[in-house]
Amino acid sequence: MKFSVLNGELLTSLTKASRVIPVKSTMAIFENFLFSLENNDLSISATDGDMAVTSKIKVDGKENGKMVIPSKKLMEISSLLPSNIEINFDINIDTCKILIMTDQAEYRLTGQNIGEYPKLPELKEEQKIPVQSDILQRLVSKTIFCVGKDELRPALTGVFFQLKKNEIRAVATDGHRLVKIVNKNFTFDEEKELVIPNKALVVILNYFVENLNYIAVNQTHIEFIFENSVVITRLIDDKYPNYESVIPADNNYTLTANKNDLLSSVTRASIFTNNLNNLVKFTIDKNVLSVSADDPEFGMSAIERIPCEFDSSKFEIGFNGKYVIDILSHLDSDEVKFLLSSPSRAVMVIPKDKSENEDILMLLMPLRLNT
Repeated sequence: MKFSVLNGELLTSLTKASRVIPVKSTMAIFENFLFSLENNDLSISATDGDMAVTSKIKVDGKENGKMVIPSKKLMEISSLLPSNIEINFDINIDTCKILIMTDQAEYRLTGQNIGEYPKLPELKEEQKIPVQSDILQRLVSKTIFCVGKDELRPALTGVFFQLKKNEIRAVATDGHRLVKIVNKNFTFDEEKELVIPNKALVVILNYFVENLNYIAVNQTHIEFIFENSVVITRLIDDKYPNYESVIPADNNYTLTANKNDLLSSVTRASIFTNNLNNLVKFTIDKNVLSVSADDPEFGMSAIERIPCEFDSSKFEIGFNGKYVIDILSHLDSDEVKFLLSSPSRAVMVIPKDKSENEDILMLLMPLRLNT
């Protein structure tokens, strides 16, 4: 197996594939790349057993072949060499010896036989889903922060996608907060529901520098086909809970405030919270919102006041400050609305201004205030 390639192009491809390699694994074989050369097309693959990535790159191929190559050493070598130099690979398939050469240096590694590498998943009886690259990127980026981490509730460790004939929805929740985003610029010939692991979606966000060609799905896996990369992951085989049942329908009080002003105030107030619950209190009186926090154990407190609009009398409610920061950071509108009913019931947070083709809703459970 022999080929030559510019180091900068190689490192870019290695970096793409490496995102799926586990930091620690009980199976050492996962700490390797699978190189596959056919003429001038080099495929660099990696897997953790549940997800696999293949990054494709053009090289000057001289002898076809396949080899399992140690990922850490190869990436260290490539990252420390200039991007504009040519690297030559001379790999002996029989002995698994790898010779890497530049004009001034030689590096030798030992690979493994491809028979020892896990078989990469392949979709069978797949169904193609045509979704625009920018739409999917937005759906993913607006939901992954809200995914749960409780492995005893596997469905909540992923993002729930609902494909309908005239819209696509993405929902995520960790039990304390929820986000639902609906894009109406989507057409599909049937209805379908998928729960995609959060780890895979975090990885996929790095690939939108390439155009997304399409998505393919079957009963167990989903595959994202980009221009020069393919990401495939196992779907979560667990029913997503009925999220609609927790979205309140009778939150009649509306608080409207400037998003950036509120975000800044909550961020500063959070410095003074008790680390146990990060409690930040909202006190609304007429058209003034007071954002406060205190930690009696250390004698610390903070209060900031910002203008707002509120259509009821004085109201107090508490939140986890970190959750409020997350939610506000993922809304694009200059002003946001908090739809309230009582200090103990879920609060809806929505942008005051929204796109014609998109609806986004954040749900936040309040914290009990100290009396």
